[in-house]
Amino acid sequence: MRKTLIFALALVPAIVLVGQARADEVGDLKKEVERQYDVLLKMQAKLLELEEGQKKNSAAIAEAPTAAPAPGSLAEKLQWVEKLRISGDFRYRHENQDFDTRSDERDRHRIRARIKLEADVADEWSLIFRLASGSSDSPTSTNQTLGESGSGDGFSSKDIWLDLAYADWHPLDGLNVMFGKMDNPFYAVGKHQLIWDGDVTPEGIAAGYAFALSEATSAQVTGGGFWLEENSSGSDAAVWGVQGMLKHKLDDGSHIAGGASYYDFVRLEGNAFSNLSQKGNTWTGGLYAYDYNILEAFGEYGFKIGDMPFGIYGTHITNTAGGADEDRAWALGCTVNKAKNPGSWQFGYEYRDVEADAVVAGLSDSDFIDGGTGGKGHRFSLAYQLTKNIQAGLTYFMAERHDNRITGYDGQDMNLFQGDIVIKF
Repeated sequence: MRKTLIFALALVPAIVLVGQARADEVGDLKKEVERQYDVLLKMQAKLLELEEGQKKNSAAIAEAPTAAPAPGSLAEKLQWVEKLRISGDFRYRHENQDFDTRSDERDRHRIRARIKLEADVADEWSLIFRLASGSSDSPTSTNQTLGESGSGDGFSSKDIWLDLAYADWHPLDGLNVMFGKMDNPFYAVGKHQLIWDGDVTPEGIAAGYAFALSEATSAQVTGGGFWLEENSSGSDAAVWGVQGMLKHKLDDGSHIAGGASYYDFVRLEGNAFSNLSQKGNTWTGGLYAYDYNILEAFGEYGFKIGDMPFGIYGTHITNTAGGADEDRAWALGCTVNKAKNPGSWQFGYEYRDVEADAVVAGLSDSDFIDGGTGGKGHRFSLAYQLTKNIQAGLTYFMAERHDNRITGYDGQDMNLFQGDIVIKF
């Protein structure tokens, strides 16, 4: 018992010493934690200071005006590049003609090459130029037949023509004033070519204004004057055109559109032009027998079934100049789907009937009934988008001429097949 008591008394100082040591360690640890906490607070304050400084620097950089390139420097010279846009396309076509007027079918391979340059020369001004291929200076074709007899055989070099050259002034949203040799400014439902072939690029002055009447309804007005022939010894031949159109969007996402066009061809009667062949119009002594004042009424309806777009369109045309018996033309057509993204496709169908003097034959569709007027028939088309910039297409015209103004063509079947590959950039 005595030994136990002595041992216990001996342990008391040791326990006290150990407790004091542990208390000292805890105190030191507490001081270290407090020191680290102070360091973290200082680091956080420094980070906030740096972030605030970065924000001020970014704002100052954004507000600072961009330094203009030194005069004559390479940077200044390259500023023009930003205002230029270059585009173009190449089409390879196989064509088969099966006409009753020929004993054998005709096969030919044709190419079309075009390159276009657009330049923004000022805030409200643009210049547009385009060069195109073509085996002649025909206004309705930029095709070049490979190995064409007489002018393109023997691997000969091919001609390049000035296809577009015009200025576009656009001082207001929706307003464009154009002068020069330009894209056709007039709208054609379904891209029909009863009046104007798709390759026609009129020469003169035109203006178009598109504007909104309400959230759902818009309007477009277009007018222009174009020169057919400048006559140094007499009055010029020309065409004056005006077109008005309304478009209304329906609640279900579909739309309806309609409008009218009027084209007054001045001094055609009793005249002839080197690049406007007869192609079905009535001629007397090699000259146009009638004038052409063309009135067109047109409409279209666009809608969707599911995600697939559909379009239905129609146009009716009358030559109001008088004198001609065969003075009317009309077309009805539809489109299904849209060939735009890779793997997408588009189908089109159109039926048309074009009497001999309804339109100026030398400016109308150059493929239907071998070009011109005095025929009726069907047009089927199918397009498939291979890649973003490459499209394959098939077109078939099943038609007949029903007029004898071109000798030997009355009542003749004229069927045409076209297979195309179009590459754009």
